Amino acid sequence: MAERKTAEPGPSRHTHATPAASFPTHNSPRTWFLTSSLSPLCIRLIRLLLAHGDYVVACLPPAEIEDEERSAEFRELVNECKSNRKDREGWKDRIRGIRCDGRSMGQCGAAIAEAVHVFGRIDILLCCKFEAVVGTVEELSATPATRNLARDQFETIFFSQVNFIKAALPQLRVQHTGHIMILTSIGGHIGTPGMPMYTAATWALEGYCDSLAYEIAPFNIKVTIVQPNKEIQSLSNKIIFAPPLPYYDAEINPAPSMREMLANVLNANPETAIDPSADEIQYRYPRLPASAYDRLVMETVHALTAIGGHENPPARHIVGFEGAIAVKEKLKTVTEELEDFVEASLAVDIFESELKAEAIRGGEQQEGSMQDKGSGPVAASQEQGW
Repeated sequence: MAERKTAEPGPSRHTHATPAASFPTHNSPRTWFLTSSLSPLCIRLIRLLLAHGDYVVACLPPAEIEDEERSAEFRELVNECKSNRKDREGWKDRIRGIRCDGRSMGQCGAAIAEAVHVFGRIDILLCCKFEAVVGTVEELSATPATRNLARDQFETIFFSQVNFIKAALPQLRVQHTGHIMILTSIGGHIGTPGMPMYTAATWALEGYCDSLAYEIAPFNIKVTIVQPNKEIQSLSNKIIFAPPLPYYDAEINPAPSMREMLANVLNANPETAIDPSADEIQYRYPRLPASAYDRLVMETVHALTAIGGHENPPARHIVGFEGAIAVKEKLKTVTEELEDFVEASLAVDIFESELKAEAIRGGEQQEGSMQDKGSGPVAASQEQGW
């Protein structure tokens, strides 16, 4: 195993729109385990981690690493690590690429074991596998092929990441320390027209991790869900389009269309353009200029470096102003609807309401009131004005 060197903490985080990278204070380099490492976001994250002195285990999904266009930027990174550049010194000894299909529990277990064998431990498990299936509920129910897309979405976003988590837990528990980070999107808060299965799989993974956090807290293992805008994840990973149905055409259906937004970005490049009249499933990896990817993903990358391995990390972190505003509006709506229908909620809970009223007024006052007005649930409900 390569000898580790003590790394200095990174610079303080700035308040610019895209802040400079920062890292929590720590005594020695950490080992990061990325469940999928070929997206532009993950490649930029790996560069920062290696420059900081950390160790990186980069899982490489076989179907993606064999795609020359998809893997080109990662191969460029590997060449940088092997180069004689002064600012890349030691990088090749601190990165380990492992071909691994997260849908196979056996491969996930083997990848975790290899990571521990090479670097001795795992400090941060980053679950970051993503792809977006675009299609309305009806469009994804139209044919056997589109119905399979719905199942594949859960395999990709939910089950593959659950496999990595289950494989890593014994190691993290033995270490009695560790940080599991889940990179999802604000789709974990807000449903998106045209992406119902993506939203469902995201909510499933986040619900799983909310429960997991309570179970593993006694072992000093932290869990954080990081939620950037949906566009950040969608435009840096595979997008799968189900054939459209005429009922959901933008000219007929006023609902916001993620299909149209993503297609507009893809159509800007002739090599990734979408045929709107195609009656077959279409697969695309967006191809944006490197500078465009920098602007798109670096705020999320810096959030990951600032939170990963933190002594007291947040349970959830929303990245970006627009995402935070969207989630606040959703929570505001939920609160307002709860208040509008609070009487309907409490009316069925008359016994608890009676006890609450008693606690407020005091036992003796409540007893006197009951003698004057009668006692029992009906009287209590009348007192409350229901």
